[in-house]
Amino acid sequence: MPEAASAALLRTSDGVQARLSGRWTADQAPAVETAAAEIAAAQAGRIRIDLAGLTRLDTLGAWVLERTRSEIEATGRAVDYAGALPEHRILLREVAYREPDVSPARRRRVNPIDLLDGIGAGVRRLGGEGLSWLGFLGEVVAACLRVLSRPRSFRSAAFVNQMEQIGLRGTPIIMLISFLVGCIVTQQGIIQLQRFGAQSFVVNMIGILTLRELGVLLTAIMVAGRSGSAFTAEIGSMRMREEVDALRVMGLDPIEILIVPRILALMLALPMLGFLADLAALMGGALTSLAYGNLSLDAFLSRLQAAVSFRHALVGMLKAPFMALIIGIIATSEGFRVEGSAESLGRHVTASVVKSIFMVIVLDGVFAIFFAAIDL
Repeated sequence: MPEAASAALLRTSDGVQARLSGRWTADQAPAVETAAAEIAAAQAGRIRIDLAGLTRLDTLGAWVLERTRSEIEATGRAVDYAGALPEHRILLREVAYREPDVSPARRRRVNPIDLLDGIGAGVRRLGGEGLSWLGFLGEVVAACLRVLSRPRSFRSAAFVNQMEQIGLRGTPIIMLISFLVGCIVTQQGIIQLQRFGAQSFVVNMIGILTLRELGVLLTAIMVAGRSGSAFTAEIGSMRMREEVDALRVMGLDPIEILIVPRILALMLALPMLGFLADLAALMGGALTSLAYGNLSLDAFLSRLQAAVSFRHALVGMLKAPFMALIIGIIATSEGFRVEGSAESLGRHVTASVVKSIFMVIVLDGVFAIFFAAIDL
């Protein structure tokens, strides 16, 4: 049977000496706690804990000793160790007892200065995020230039695979959602315009809205949620398994291998998906006009041809590559920030989707202002 943990208390001229013996290990946890309680209950101004008689000390025993020392010192008494082997001192130092952090109580009243300080801190963090995205964009552009100078280094297999994952596999869900949104918008437009006897103008509304804004915006949001989150999760998992570091050790550039094929595929696939989303939304609008507005397909197509022009489609298509670029930059940069835990991976995947959708909407607003200014 292993020797149980114990502590013998001896009175000295300057206090109490606690001579430890036995195994202060996890399998002796009850005896360890009992002996530690006896030491803490000793009535003396100074307590010396003698570790020379220990047969073994593990993490649990060291932590209990450090906790006991902290409790005694909290009452104003002095505690020190004696007879500790070097490995004992290292273990005691590593498991040094610390009080848990206590969150400060929330203030009931909102201080205007604190509110402004919070807003300023948020703006500063947003500025820092923007600078980091610009820096990452610079690295991606430099990697693209290196690939152009060495075309054989381009990962064509990875590019084709990403085109399949983003474009081909994403087509059904994007077309379905665009079709349903086209139906809903057209149906609501017909209901409102019928009050004025102008339900035929719903064709103008759905045509211009879909080609200029709705088609590409819906596509970008869905791609950010579907492909952007996949980018972050894939690269984040590689970070957790240290595969990215392994690439650097082998003399390979992770940006060139992992990021460039994904972003190029995204910039090529998003305009095509946006075009298909436009067709699906217009098809939904045409069927809804036939069902709710008694507008035949021939009349719908004739009015659509008169209402929209090539410039409306051009406006939507011009936005798509820029939206794809910002989704790719945010998604991949968040993947590189993942640390070695599943919690970190989930947090950055969520941040990737939220930031991408936010920036896509902001970019769409900037483009709307720009195109209005140049009358396009």
